[in-house]
Amino acid sequence: MASNQTSLQDPKISHPANDLEQQITLGMEDNDFDYSKRSQWLRAAVLGANDGLVSTASLMMGVGAVKQDIRVMILTGFAGLVAGACSMAIGEFVSVYSQLDIEVAQMKRDQRRVRDGVREEKGDGEKENLPNPLQAAAASALAFSVGAMVPLLAASFIREYKVRIGVMVAAVSFALVVFGLLGAALGRAPAVKSAVRVLVGGWLAMSITFALTKLIGSSGL
Repeated sequence: MASNQTSLQDPKISHPANDLEQQITLGMEDNDFDYSKRSQWLRAAVLGANDGLVSTASLMMGVGAVKQDIRVMILTGFAGLVAGACSMAIGEFVSVYSQLDIEVAQMKRDQRRVRDGVREEKGDGEKENLPNPLQAAAASALAFSVGAMVPLLAASFIREYKVRIGVMVAAVSFALVVFGLLGAALGRAPAVKSAVRVLVGGWLAMSITFALTKLIGSSGL
């Protein structure tokens, strides 16, 4: 009986159960990562990339519906890239700055209701989670530019009009799927659903722009 108690208390004896508990705890900590913290910059980046892809490709295809000259399409795409990147950056900056003002005002109101010691500790934690307007604006502009470069590069070296349109649509479609999968992976969202949604939306935008521009151009307006 004494030997059994000694063996149970022997520090040299390993306890696999404790190791298993530690591994489970570490795994739970990894799974408890708050992916919503990425939503701020992820939303701006994915939105900017999709807009760059779809709007620039739609502009180029719309102009290409009535003007098949490659130089006209490239100039249109470049103008769309610059204008869109500036618009995305300014719009995102103003939007996020408004959100920042609201959250700061709310944080100050909350701090008045707590004791001074708690207020300092809580305030430091909340300041780290405040939105960054410059970060969001830069992410939007950069992502838009990256997305807009896809149709520009796809169409820059192809003289034949029909081949140029086909290659551009294929390149944009592939990029839309990639960006949809990337956004889903970073945010731990359903990958296939996200990619299909982005792809179908891009196809609709390009098709409507091409069809309406072709219709107006053929009517002689």
